[in-house]
Amino acid sequence: QAPPDIMFATLKFAALLLAVVVCWATQDYDYNDAEIDEEPTLGDSPYGSLWPLPQKVQISTVVFKLSGASFHIFDAKESSSGASLGTFSQLVYKDEYGAKSINRTDIHDFPRFAHRGLLLDTSRHFLPIKVILANLEAMAWNKFNVFHWHIVDDPSFPYLSRTFPQLSQHGAYQGIRVVPEFDTPGHTQSWGKGQKDLLTPCYSGASPSGSFGPVNPMLNTTYDFMSMFFKEVSTVFPDAYVHLGGDEVNFSCWKSNPDIQKFMEQKGFGMDYSKLESFYSQRLLDIVTTTNKGYMIWQEVFDNGVKLKSDTIVHVWMGNKVEEVLQKVTEAGFTTILSAPWYLDYISYGQDWQKYYRAEPLSFRGTDTQKKLVIGGEACLWGEYVDATNLTPRLWPRASAVGERLWSDRDVRDLNDAYSRLAKHRCRMVQRGIPAEPLFTGYCAHEYKGV
Repeated sequence: QAPPDIMFATLKFAALLLAVVVCWATQDYDYNDAEIDEEPTLGDSPYGSLWPLPQKVQISTVVFKLSGASFHIFDAKESSSGASLGTFSQLVYKDEYGAKSINRTDIHDFPRFAHRGLLLDTSRHFLPIKVILANLEAMAWNKFNVFHWHIVDDPSFPYLSRTFPQLSQHGAYQGIRVVPEFDTPGHTQSWGKGQKDLLTPCYSGASPSGSFGPVNPMLNTTYDFMSMFFKEVSTVFPDAYVHLGGDEVNFSCWKSNPDIQKFMEQKGFGMDYSKLESFYSQRLLDIVTTTNKGYMIWQEVFDNGVKLKSDTIVHVWMGNKVEEVLQKVTEAGFTTILSAPWYLDYISYGQDWQKYYRAEPLSFRGTDTQKKLVIGGEACLWGEYVDATNLTPRLWPRASAVGERLWSDRDVRDLNDAYSRLAKHRCRMVQRGIPAEPLFTGYCAHEYKGV
């Protein structure tokens, strides 16, 4: 976080930052091209250490001491001033005498995409609130504006309603929305430990096996519970949307259960268990609609033909045939966000930030109208191998590459310039207490001092 005197100085210097949203088409990008074949050169960027790069920026050689400078920040009424202040804090530096200085700068800025998200998973490992709050700060510095909170999953159900207003308030202060995800009917083993008869009993032959599968879609009590649960969720989280998941449903338990088989026969579903999943999903979506919340869903819900409201946001994450999926979803008229190229839990040696930087959300074939339906994307860090000890260095500065792709102009693609700015931006995060991992060999003027 920038020092108070720097933030106070925001009342005095001339920099114009406008917050508007646009989406543009661009050249094709091969999502399967994970090759990292370029070692960038560290040099001086004409844009200093600005990250993400503003849409238009002019930095002159004229230098002001902050005590005598004046500037203005103009924000659109619907935007937070956080992005403007974040950019301003990147312009201030100490000269050789230790005085805080700033070059005369004119910036005209706005995000390319409206939805610039980061997913964190708090089910598979415990993440302390202070760690999440620290990463909300880092998100703001990298101009992310949506915290997608995958709160619960099979391993645990760490949902306490009194905890979450604090995070929503902190996120709002940073210009960050908090969107909770409650993923069903799969990924729900932890739900069943506290709610009797919610999950489907699995069978081995003619007898129950003692294990449980997805949510039981044939019981009215299931939908009574979901109605009460999402009514509470709608009061706890102020955002207009909730993420309902819907991915990776394993049908084997449903197939083994004789009561489910009879229910399938009564409904005329035959042996197509995707129809049973669609039956559940449709009823859940109807429930959430009554809470006046919009909803996001993983792409499988769309793939399975569930009837969706026109304002549903489809979240594309599967790595195969991404362009085809984007084309199909937008052709159907649905708003879309993309995560397929930005799974940060996949670790590779070397400059892997480059592949995240190269990814292009609008590489699919489609009309201008279709491409305007892609409102952005999210970087995802799943928690199987992540807890508070390695979360932050695994995120940053790799997520920063996603941040610039979602904020900056489509033509900002120079890896050498990006490397020069990102190396400095990484050091700035380190100086502010974020243990961002190094891009390559080198050092920071202010190294990380530890916890």
